[in-house]
Amino acid sequence: MRYRRKILEDLAAGRIGIEEADRELRAWTMGEIGDIAVIDGKRADRSGIPEIVYGEGKSPSVIVQVTRKMIEEAGFALITRIDNKKLAALRTEFKDHHLKVWEAEDHNTAVVSSMDWSPHVVDEKIAIITAGTSDIPFANEVEAVAYVSGVDSIVFRDVGVAGIHRLIEPLQTIIREDVVAIVVLAGMEGALPTVVAALVDIPVIGVPVPVGYGFRGRGETALAAMLQSCSPGLAVVNIGNGVGAGAFACLIAKKCASRRR
Repeated sequence: MRYRRKILEDLAAGRIGIEEADRELRAWTMGEIGDIAVIDGKRADRSGIPEIVYGEGKSPSVIVQVTRKMIEEAGFALITRIDNKKLAALRTEFKDHHLKVWEAEDHNTAVVSSMDWSPHVVDEKIAIITAGTSDIPFANEVEAVAYVSGVDSIVFRDVGVAGIHRLIEPLQTIIREDVVAIVVLAGMEGALPTVVAALVDIPVIGVPVPVGYGFRGRGETALAAMLQSCSPGLAVVNIGNGVGAGAFACLIAKKCASRRR
């Protein structure tokens, strides 16, 4: 397939007609894998965020097939929520590719890419803060989205409100580094995003994490607390949605970078 710019150049030069250009552009945006999936390999060109493979509910063989097609279309594939068996399948099938993995028990995140692929670097930074170590698998999703988006990320782990003094140094670093968005992940009572949003003049994205005790302890309390926050400047995604938070933060970073140019 021609790339989009080549198609437009051919159309402008009269080498192809409008109908052929239309067919090429429609074909360029997707790739089919039998009756399993339709790959939207050029989604990043439209929305700024690439298509991401959600690993839960997919067999290792399906994940391998989808990953291979996405690499053909875009040069890389980002796969989230994969257990160790699925990760092992990726390691076996893509030995001649670059594999970057964020390991977390059976909640792994991986980027598989061709050896010559690299993200287009965005000259902006985001920060990622976790309240506890149980939040790290979801923070890994944020970091992986930033990685494929070319956005640098600074990560601070285990700085929850039970030891709130631990937050001072990370916030000082965040301000000095001039980050443009902060993703804050918290389970339990979900207080940390409110605290962070009250202390900085930077957009904060809260991620409720499904961690806690007993009643409403699977992220429901954290979600409700973040939605009821009295700190302005805090946006909230759904429970465990590290990918959505990462995408939101990276879009902010990309827009800031485009305005600086």
